[in-house]
Amino acid sequence: MPIAPRALVSPPLFMAADCRAIDRHWAAAHPTTSLMERAGTATAELAGTLASESGESVLILAGPGNNGGDALVAARLLATQGFRVVVVNRADPAHLPPDAARAWAAWRESGGTILADIPPSQRYSLVIDGLFGVGLQRDIGGEEARWIEAANGLNCPKLALDVPSGLDSDNGRVRGCALRADHTLTFLGLKPGLFTADGPDYAGQLHLDTLGIDAAALPVTPGIALTQLESRHHLPARRQNSHKGLFGHVGIVGGASGMVGACLIAGRAALQQGAGSVTLAVLDERVVVDYLEPRLMFAVPENLVDAQPSVLAIGPGLGQQPRAHALLETALAAPCPLVLDADALNLLAGDVGLAKQAARRTHPTLLTPHPGEAARLLGASSAGIQANRIKAAQRLSTQYHAHVALKGAGTIIAHPDGRYAISTSGGPWLAQAGSGDRLTGMLAALLGQGMDAGNALEAAVWLHGETASER
Repeated sequence: MPIAPRALVSPPLFMAADCRAIDRHWAAAHPTTSLMERAGTATAELAGTLASESGESVLILAGPGNNGGDALVAARLLATQGFRVVVVNRADPAHLPPDAARAWAAWRESGGTILADIPPSQRYSLVIDGLFGVGLQRDIGGEEARWIEAANGLNCPKLALDVPSGLDSDNGRVRGCALRADHTLTFLGLKPGLFTADGPDYAGQLHLDTLGIDAAALPVTPGIALTQLESRHHLPARRQNSHKGLFGHVGIVGGASGMVGACLIAGRAALQQGAGSVTLAVLDERVVVDYLEPRLMFAVPENLVDAQPSVLAIGPGLGQQPRAHALLETALAAPCPLVLDADALNLLAGDVGLAKQAARRTHPTLLTPHPGEAARLLGASSAGIQANRIKAAQRLSTQYHAHVALKGAGTIIAHPDGRYAISTSGGPWLAQAGSGDRLTGMLAALLGQGMDAGNALEAAVWLHGETASER
């Protein structure tokens, strides 16, 4: 039975190459048991619950590969259940993969027909998208693009198999055009592209069916979907006999003239996340108190950087003037966890010396760039970053020996050891000024309370996203 991904704890993410390897290994070990038959059965079961009660036909778009074969199996099974089925497929059966060819033949032998185009002016109870799966390696055009456009315009539920056709399963990028699914039934394991970049806008509600393969038989992968917090993401319960000194002193540097709000937002978030005390080093020296949160302390920036707080965050509203540059240079030498955000990242991108200093740090370094900042750090374009968000985050993590959160739809958290996670929390409400400053404060607070750097970054991103999801 399909599983909702949010019910799983840190499920692994499989690239297209992983899925192909799983298929090969299964076929070699189980020559008489078809995964395609299992996938088609799972599709038919879910489709039966999704089809509207209008009595109209189910439209099935079947492509030239195994994804199309899954759809043809589902067509045959739905027909036996009494559904009227319209199958559209232009593939040459002589050139189909073996399993897909058998599914094509079984559909025809059962009396099923295959149309070369979508019948005009017809209504449907459901569309099943089996055009292209994880093997797509080109932009979609021609007849398939026209079919996708037509399907997107139909007023009925749409179920995509494995991934919506046109969505790159590895990186979430749309290849030319893509089906906007209401539901996606993905097989064997979860795919990164369903959770980041354009994936969340096209995949709809996700369902996972492992097709009966034991998790122990699946390959080990470096990526996980951060679907909920694990025990490693939680701080220990506070003892009654406690004091503020046990929960860290967070220092936050930023707040140049006209941008003080960024520093205040970060500081307030750090207190809300449990930091024992928070000191703001605001470059605009006219600001010496936060009347809405008077627990925040203020200090001369140079003095705070030298004071060795439990954790230091620099960047919110920092600006890029010479004083900001000097403060960043000093902060990079601080013997404590260091969070770099906003203008600290822009300064880093513009100075090779600072970049080398950051990469040489022996204490934990954490970077929280948005795609524009990541592009400047890597000497790339924002579009290039978005084309492969996982690779970009991993490059940054390697280059700076840092834990990195590449913000955006499906924030990527990359670690220096090669692991990565994609957060499934969050939403468009995070696309707002001050959102990143709040994340910086939350992260600094968790670090100040003693959480491991990598776990703290994952926890902060998740919690930050959950608050936005509630809006």
